[in-house]
Amino acid sequence: MAGKMMHAAGFIIITILLAGSTPAVANDSTPIPADGSQVGSWFDNNVKPLTERKGTPDAAIVTAEEGPKLIKVMKDGSGNFKTLTEAINSIPERNTKRVVVYIGGGVYNEKIKIPQNKPFVTLYGSPNNMPNLTFDGTAQKYGTVYSGTLIVESDYFRAANIIVKNSAPEPDGIRPDAQAVALHISGDKASFYNCKFFGFQDTLYDYKGLHFFKDCYLQGTVDFIFGKGKSLYLNTEIRVPERNMTVITAQQRESASEDNEFSFVHCKITGTTCVGGTYLGRAWGSSPTMVFAYTDMANVVHPERWSNFGHPERSNNMFYGEFQNSGPGSNISRKVCYTKKLSDAKAKSFINLGYIQGSKWFLPHSNIGSKLYSIV
Repeated sequence: MAGKMMHAAGFIIITILLAGSTPAVANDSTPIPADGSQVGSWFDNNVKPLTERKGTPDAAIVTAEEGPKLIKVMKDGSGNFKTLTEAINSIPERNTKRVVVYIGGGVYNEKIKIPQNKPFVTLYGSPNNMPNLTFDGTAQKYGTVYSGTLIVESDYFRAANIIVKNSAPEPDGIRPDAQAVALHISGDKASFYNCKFFGFQDTLYDYKGLHFFKDCYLQGTVDFIFGKGKSLYLNTEIRVPERNMTVITAQQRESASEDNEFSFVHCKITGTTCVGGTYLGRAWGSSPTMVFAYTDMANVVHPERWSNFGHPERSNNMFYGEFQNSGPGSNISRKVCYTKKLSDAKAKSFINLGYIQGSKWFLPHSNIGSKLYSIV
């Protein structure tokens, strides 16, 4: 049955789950609560079924969710395909319907690209047996932009319960262009739930577009969250291994006219204390903008927190905001001049779903995982 979609009954079940029951954002302006234990209820209270949206979502989203299709990728041959590449190739160009690619457990050693002309793709794994997508591409061989194990150029992408890893060796300062991307996301209006990303330098290329990461895990050493995306990271662990010095973010905003920035809310920064400490971010672009709010910071964070990295001319244009963070690494007594301790009013714009225009496209996977898994 390779290359064919699941039978009509499967279509009906998936349609009910993803179109009828899947919630979407109803209220963009309600701020994420300060109490982390309330985030789950806040999330549920601010989503409603598509049938109750009354014209707020993108018309394309409504059409796509009316009749999703299901493809199964299983390494043992029991699905439609054995590789993700084959599954993605089977999706017609300029598709207007959601295609859910269910991925069975195991390691998939392949370089995966979802091109711009294939929107509405979902990659879904079992939360109890997460598939591992891995490849060893480097900037030397592919260029940084295209070195990713998973490259997503299409809009309205979703992923849940998958592991994405770049298995290339850690850059040693000797081998040229050894940086290696795990995920490259340049499609607009993309969301990731309970996904894990592993690499060293440049793990996650948040290239451009509106993106949402919830309950995820990110690991790397240098600039391992970087790019020009406008992204909200919620309840996500950011882990740094023991090294002489590490840098979490490199946000690339170049001017005040650009609408791209990062917001980290109720995240955790974990890792092992190292000699040089961990900088929250450096000024890759000339006007970088990002905020950490309600984030638990381990003592790996460098006392100065942020750096212009040798570009003093950028200092006046850097916006690095912090709001009600906690943990031993949250002490900003040695902050540099461009660190902003935000007021409640200023922080509000960074800690709600309107930050990424959620009411237009947001379709979380809340509470459907076990139901979807049961039918595949």
